[in-house]
Amino acid sequence: MLSKALVLAVLLALGVFGGPALAEAPPEGLEARLDAILARGAHGVSVLVYRDKALLYRVDRGNIAPDAVLPIASGTKWMTAALVMTLVDEGRLSLDEPIGRRLPEFQGPSGEITLRQLLSYTAGQGGLMGMSDLLQASGITLAESAARIARRPQADPPGTVFRYGGPSFQVAGALVEKVTGQRWADLFEARIARPLGMTSTTWGHPLRPDLDPATVHNPNLQGGVYTTAADYGRFLGMLAGRGVLDGQRVLSEAAIAELQTIQTAGKPMAYRPPGLSDIEAYGLGNWCELAGTEGDCVLASSPGAFGVYPWIDRRTGLYGLFFMKHQLPLVVGPTRQARALILSAAP
Repeated sequence: MLSKALVLAVLLALGVFGGPALAEAPPEGLEARLDAILARGAHGVSVLVYRDKALLYRVDRGNIAPDAVLPIASGTKWMTAALVMTLVDEGRLSLDEPIGRRLPEFQGPSGEITLRQLLSYTAGQGGLMGMSDLLQASGITLAESAARIARRPQADPPGTVFRYGGPSFQVAGALVEKVTGQRWADLFEARIARPLGMTSTTWGHPLRPDLDPATVHNPNLQGGVYTTAADYGRFLGMLAGRGVLDGQRVLSEAAIAELQTIQTAGKPMAYRPPGLSDIEAYGLGNWCELAGTEGDCVLASSPGAFGVYPWIDRRTGLYGLFFMKHQLPLVVGPTRQARALILSAAP
C-alpha cells in the first residue's frame, strides 16, 4: 500500500490541487513547524521553497489566501536596493560617489555620504526609532523627502556606524528619480516588476494600507511594498539566478555580488531591530545571516516587521519565503526553525 506521503507527493506533482505542478513534497514535520507560527498568534502563513527558479513546494497553513496581498515591511529593502542597482549597472549612479554632487542640499559631512552607505545603513542618518521617513507625508515628492532629511543633524560620521532603519533609502530614491526624471513606482514597474512578471506589487506606506498607490509620490522605500507571495518569489528567483529569471536579465552578476557583499565589517552594530539582534552583518538592502570566506553572504534575508521572511541560501541553492502578517519578534523563532528543517532536508 502506498504511504500517505507518497500519494500526496504524486498528487502535488500532477497538479491535482489546481496549482502549478511541484517538484517535491514538503519535508516531514514542516506543517508542525508552521503550526508553531500560528500558535504565536499569526492567522495564517504560506511558505514557498524554490530551487533553480522552480517552485519545489508550497504550503498554506491557517487562514491565508494563496493570492493574499500583504504589506511586507522591510522585505521592501531588497527590492529598493535592486532597483537602485539597475542604475549602477548603467553607469548613471555610482555606489561610491558623494551624494552632495547630485543633491546639493546635502552639505559638509552629509554631502560626503555615498550611495553604498545609504543602502547599508551606515550613512550616519540615525536609525529606525527616529521614524523620520515613516512620519513623512505620502503626498510630497521623494526630492522633498530627501531635502527634509538633509536638514536633520547627522547621528554619526558617514561610514562609521550601522543603525538599521534610518531614512537613508528615501535619499537613495531621490537620487534615482533625479538622474532618470521618472517616478520611483514607474521605474520599478518598468525595470523590475514587468520583466519578472510581478503583477500584484505596489508601493505605498507600511502604516497606511488605505492609500491609493496612484496618490503616493513619497513611497516608503524601506518598508512600503504590498505584494503577494508569488510575486516576491519571482523577485527572489531573479536574485538567486544572479540577475536572470526566465531568460530575462534584470541585474548584472556584478550587481548581485554587490548586494550580497557584507558592508558592515568592522563597524559597530549600534541598532538592530527586535527579532534580528543576533545578526552581525548587513549587505545592500539585506541581512547576511551567514558569511562566506570572501566577505560574501551565503545565507541572505530581508525579514519584515510584519513577519514576511524572504531568504536565499547559496549553500543548498534553495531560496524562498515565509509569508504572513504578524509581529516579527513573536514568530521569528519558529520561522527560523521551519527554515532550518527545510535546509536540512535539501538533497
